[in-house]
Amino acid sequence: MLDDLYKEIILDHYKSPRNRGEAPGYDIKARGLNPLCGDDIELTLTVEDGIIKEARFAGHGCSISQASASMLTEELEGRSVADAVGLADRVREMLKGGDEADADDLGDIEALRGVQKFPVRIKCATLAWNALKLGIQEHENGSAGSMDRTESGAAIFTDE
Repeated sequence: MLDDLYKEIILDHYKSPRNRGEAPGYDIKARGLNPLCGDDIELTLTVEDGIIKEARFAGHGCSISQASASMLTEELEGRSVADAVGLADRVREMLKGGDEADADDLGDIEALRGVQKFPVRIKCATLAWNALKLGIQEHENGSAGSMDRTESGAAIFTDE
């Protein structure tokens, strides 16, 4: 059954996360925090000539947030920064119930589609993707983004 396969993919990324740690010499650093459930993700990206050469994550949280961050880092390496923003938008749209037509090219990320059935968990699945967008925005603008921040510098995502 397809739902069982998706559960296996999410559990695999949770139990054996890809790209855990900090990207050496990172150019972009972003942290997302969901204070409602305690999910906390920090992304670091090394960018060279507009291409993401390395993507890593650290933090803690539920299986959905950790698996989503693992999937994000796998998909980012080798993509342009602009393509990464587009991918984040597609994933966020998919999790809100859209993007049916182009799901085949999302790879393991497609496994997150089942989160739609549990609206309270969508925040968990989108945390890393929201942090990615904020980090890229800050990097490109050379200034802080528009998200509320904690004293630690984490962006707080509670409205998605």
